[in-house]
Amino acid sequence: MGIMTYLLIGATAILIVPSITAKYAGRDMWLSPIFSSMSGFIVVWLAWKLNQLFPEESIIGSSEAILGRTLGKIFSFLFLFFLLHTFGTIALEHGIFIVKAFLFKTPIVVVIGSILLVCGLAVRGGIEVIARCTQIFLPMIILFSVFMASLTIPDFNLKNILPVMENGIMPAMKGSVVPHVWFVEFFFISFLFPVLNRRGKILRGGIMPVLILMVTMVASNLFCLFVLGDVTAKFPFPVYTVGRYISMAEFIQNLDGIIMAIWIGGGFIQLSVWYYTLVVGTARWLNLSDYRPLVFPIGFLTLIFSIWDIRSFQRLVSFFSTSVIPFSFTFCMLYPLLLLCVAVVRKKRRDNSAKVE
Repeated sequence: MGIMTYLLIGATAILIVPSITAKYAGRDMWLSPIFSSMSGFIVVWLAWKLNQLFPEESIIGSSEAILGRTLGKIFSFLFLFFLLHTFGTIALEHGIFIVKAFLFKTPIVVVIGSILLVCGLAVRGGIEVIARCTQIFLPMIILFSVFMASLTIPDFNLKNILPVMENGIMPAMKGSVVPHVWFVEFFFISFLFPVLNRRGKILRGGIMPVLILMVTMVASNLFCLFVLGDVTAKFPFPVYTVGRYISMAEFIQNLDGIIMAIWIGGGFIQLSVWYYTLVVGTARWLNLSDYRPLVFPIGFLTLIFSIWDIRSFQRLVSFFSTSVIPFSFTFCMLYPLLLLCVAVVRKKRRDNSAKVE
């Protein structure tokens, strides 16, 4: 569960966040993920507390139990719409990167459709198929990432980090606003809680990926800062740009293919887990006993959403920097907090009524 959740968020965060963070934080961009991670710890705690009250339910089922059938259905539909829209946006991220970096003349709808088809096959196989794929892919992703990071060391200019907090803490805080969006999405771990075999270490299993992602984002920001310096914000994919800088003895160079392999491996897991949460949540909302008939119809709907709303990388970055912030916080933090508060109040009332009787 931990490694699936880590890739659920980290696959896109590592590639695009350094550019957005550098725009606001400058040299202090490496500090921003530390502040952003607070959101991740909070939403994991919220997911854990809701799971304690409703161990066999995701937020879709617990909404109906807490708010009542009608109101719960309405709020669950809004939550599923948010999940569908965000899933389409993430699929678009993957498509834009592949088209911009490698497949220049391929229509983006073909790229996104191909990715969703493969992910759909994995989702139909069940959560265990995705989990075992994660166990296979993650060690290779880590190995290649460490290998490429070590090759960038000769190009480091450690002076790029100085002076630290020259303008105080506010630039780093401003740079942390957008990465908060990725960390609040750790709430989707609640869809994995009901299928766990061992429940004793749920909270630790949820906190560890938040901590590891924070360290990963700090490291990736530092790598970009040490190599690119103040111009990091000008590159749409700074980590990819740093990878293209690698050149040792004119023998080890042009490692674009390795970057592509790392990205596709992590992206496959990320999209598959998002896909799984969406179809399982929709099946629960419709009271279906099996989610598999929904896999490919929802995949087609996701493809439409991915190319319908945002059609360029510039609009995507603008969306991340503006609308997505209140959008994600509302559904991934405020809504679960509301559910938890209502559930606690109702539980106390029942307990008081039982004592009176």
